Amino acid sequence: MVQSDFFQVNNETPWQDAGPGAQRQVYGFGDNLMLVKVQFEKGAVGAVHTHPHSQASYVAGGAFEVTIGDQKKVVVAGDGFYVPPHIPHGCTCLEAGMLVDAFSPCREDFL
Repeated sequence: MVQSDFFQVNNETPWQDAGPGAQRQVYGFGDNLMLVKVQFEKGAVGAVHTHPHSQASYVAGGAFEVTIGDQKKVVVAGDGFYVPPHIPHGCTCLEAGMLVDAFSPCREDFL
């Protein structure tokens, strides 16, 4: 079983490179769930990709053009989106901001 500490403190949680103009912090996780913060600079691109995890994302700040399958929509702070497993998805950051992503099961490739 893989599991994080019970508590994650922002200024003690390391940032990881998540591609040009993006970085992430891995927060709480266990075998079946993971929470991740991703900070984007304006213009940063989360390239279209797929993974076997379900993903639910909350826009904590900024604005993003998000593509899921053949659908595209601009989402802003307070919005969210869901990505089923194996569906191509990606985003372009239109206004610097942050996404909070939940994955099920845990993204072991982030550990």
